[in-house]
Amino acid sequence: MSIPLDTLVDKDVNVYEMTCVAIKEAAIMAADKEAEAALDEKHEKVVSAVLTKVLNDEVEYTPVEK
Repeated sequence: MSIPLDTLVDKDVNVYEMTCVAIKEAAIMAADKEAEAALDEKHEKVVSAVLTKVLNDEVEYTPVEK
């Protein structure tokens, strides 16, 4: 699977915030051996899978207010 560029371009969000969420989620997914094995079976990459999840609002997060 590739990075969903059409969804990325159409998304009207804080790109910095979305990037931080994607980085943290990718680290979590890469550390999980079962998730990594599932991605290997589908021939997917961690970054593509995480970006798809983040862009489709499948990852829940709370922005930190300063």
